Amino acid sequence: MAPLRFSANVSWLFPELPGLPARLRAAGNSGFEAAEVAWPYAEPPEALARAAREAGLQLVLINTPPGDREKGEMGLGAVPGRQLAFREGLEQAVLYAKALGCPRIHLMSGRVPQGADRAAVRSEMETVFLENLRHAAGVLARENLVGLLEPINTRITDPQYFLDSPQQASLVSLPAAAILQKVGRPNLQLQMDIFHWQIMDGNLTGNIREFLPIVGHVQVAQVPGRGDPGSPGELNFPYLFQLLEDEGYKGFVGCEYQPQGDTVEGLSWLRSYWGKRGHPQAGR
Repeated sequence: MAPLRFSANVSWLFPELPGLPARLRAAGNSGFEAAEVAWPYAEPPEALARAAREAGLQLVLINTPPGDREKGEMGLGAVPGRQLAFREGLEQAVLYAKALGCPRIHLMSGRVPQGADRAAVRSEMETVFLENLRHAAGVLARENLVGLLEPINTRITDPQYFLDSPQQASLVSLPAAAILQKVGRPNLQLQMDIFHWQIMDGNLTGNIREFLPIVGHVQVAQVPGRGDPGSPGELNFPYLFQLLEDEGYKGFVGCEYQPQGDTVEGLSWLRSYWGKRGHPQAGR
């Protein structure tokens, strides 16, 4: 069983450093061979690509633009009336992905509009999301890129987020796996953030085994505080890492957590893993 490959989410890690280039350098110096960025759009893509290259990093994941943050937007994929803005944002994300050599884009569903009842708008938002995802799948396929859907928990992190569960359907909850099945495009996959999945569904062993074949990227953080995997909390990460290895997961595991102090000191859990399992080479 090959050891897992970890990527540094530099939108979260190294907050003590200003700017993405400095954080990319720190990630490379810390032993990472891959990195991911939520929203790289404040930096010219060429500058980011150069910084990643100089740090010896491959960029493996970016998000579509969030929309108008001042108006409370957090992605646009399922938001009625914002279809054009989603597609324009997708084009921008593709431009960055190509410049960065990044093979995956998280297609953010967005939030239930302010003041709207989730159950009342669920059907309309699902229709919009499906239309946008079919469009995105075609655009991404032409560039040999993969689109990812990430359920984000609505219990702690974002009560208004639309796509909040990998599998549990209800009047107010839409399962991401069902959306993928309806779209039916092989270049759309699940993004499994174990932090969100534990909060919304639990049953991580069963869910990992069931959904891993359609998972294109994994992210980790401790529950409930969203600290590093070595911090106290509900999750037994040595067990979960072994499970991912046993199930043959070949993708990246993104470190998307809030450092509880100095980032490098807080990577002791990862240095321990590398010491036991070896330090794999990065790849697509």
